[in-house]
Amino acid sequence: MAAPVLRWRCPGRRWALTCFDRGSVHGRGAPTGSRSSGKRGQSSVAQQPLITAQKPRKGEHKWAAVVGLEIHAQISSNSKLFSGSQVHFAAPPNSLVSFFDASLPGTLPVLNRRCVEAAVMTGLALNCHINKKSLFDRKHYFYADLPAGYQITQQRLPIAVNGSLAYSVCVGKKPSRVINKTVRIKQIQLEQDSGKSLHDDLRSQTLIDLNRAEGQLRVDANVSVHQPGEPLGVRTEVKNLNSARFLAKAIDYEIQRQIKELENGGEILNETRSFDYKLGCTVPMRDKEGKQDYRFIPEPNLPPLLLYDSASLPAGADPQQVVNIDQIREQLPELPSVTREKLIQQYGMLPEHSFTLLNEVGLLEFFQNVIKETRAEPKKVTSWVLNTFLGFLKQQNLAVSESPVTPSALAELLSLLDRKAISSAAAKQVLEELWRGEGKTAAQIVSEKRLELMRDPDALEQLCQATLEEHPQVVMDVKKGNPRAINKLIGLVRKASLNRADPTVIKEILEKQLSS
Repeated sequence: MAAPVLRWRCPGRRWALTCFDRGSVHGRGAPTGSRSSGKRGQSSVAQQPLITAQKPRKGEHKWAAVVGLEIHAQISSNSKLFSGSQVHFAAPPNSLVSFFDASLPGTLPVLNRRCVEAAVMTGLALNCHINKKSLFDRKHYFYADLPAGYQITQQRLPIAVNGSLAYSVCVGKKPSRVINKTVRIKQIQLEQDSGKSLHDDLRSQTLIDLNRAEGQLRVDANVSVHQPGEPLGVRTEVKNLNSARFLAKAIDYEIQRQIKELENGGEILNETRSFDYKLGCTVPMRDKEGKQDYRFIPEPNLPPLLLYDSASLPAGADPQQVVNIDQIREQLPELPSVTREKLIQQYGMLPEHSFTLLNEVGLLEFFQNVIKETRAEPKKVTSWVLNTFLGFLKQQNLAVSESPVTPSALAELLSLLDRKAISSAAAKQVLEELWRGEGKTAAQIVSEKRLELMRDPDALEQLCQATLEEHPQVVMDVKKGNPRAINKLIGLVRKASLNRADPTVIKEILEKQLSS
């Protein structure tokens, strides 16, 4: 416990739905009903409108859904939020527990500077207002994995508020059609993590691990439905979703379940539910009828967290003792939306291609290194990296960092293709050889396997003439006006040349010979 955690919240937006569709986003405290009672603390992140609805067909009821995401994200740090204990994934249970983590009497929290800086950087990236003064609070509840009986959080005055996240969605049959959307983020707060309960069904025991609870990312989805113009519906909270795929499935199911329940005359209970990924449905965990009183009080052992910018920084202040918002802003890396726009403008690539380059870890850097070392057109490089190269990776379930083909090797291959030293088919053959990792260059493979394009016009004419003589029926089909027949002849000549003949040159020679 006491692990570093961020919590992000954002107000909801509503979308009209027909019978069932995905709704919009909002965070804790947003207008989906009563506030979430989130038992485990991590970081909560903003919520996002998922899909706009279509117009209702005749006879159908029209519904609107409001979906709020409370996202708990683990901060990348070497030690915990309020103690010096290390953070190490899959460490033996209770091997990284300080006296403070165990809640021994007399122990005090010490705030981790790295976690504060990470929270500020997150807030800046999400266009939040950074509060120069934020406060810590105690949230009281009793659970076996929370030995202190309370959790340190930021309920009243969090570190960042009023942000927004802009994103794009590829829609329709044409992938290049992109819709831009924006969601509001209510707040980002630092929050202590609880421990983890390990249930031993065989011995009917529950064991506690105080190293930390959660994985890198957990999401609680708050969902409600209502008819436009009517008050917002009663919400349910689907807890501890740990993947984007399960999150989408849980939201889809819960919206559909609530609409069906209401249309059948039932009512929606204000309850906590979990998502059964095997059955693809949500199931009740506990109801919220007896609203829990967390008895929030100011954390007495932590003073207000004060941040500064360049204008308000005290004269002579020790840089190690203060957190400078402007300094962190300068360290902020280029955001994905900016990078995608640069790729589209600089290389003329489609929006969906820019998404793929950024979504695959390491692929953008690989692409940029290939671009630097080849004279091939950027569009050709994009096609080869996203289609051929990425296809090879996925076939063998490899990450970009595990590729046996380096950017330099692919750049050399594309340069050979660009200056028409080899054909596209031969280039793919060379890539297969490079993939075997035998240490040969693309040029060496081309030379050894004699894959260079045939440039002798006499040899090409003889090859084409021989093909025409060996396939008189195909020649007859061409003369009858069959458009596919000429392509078949081109394929036959390429096969005879071991893919060393340029299809464009072949077609010119064949057309000349057929017309003579």
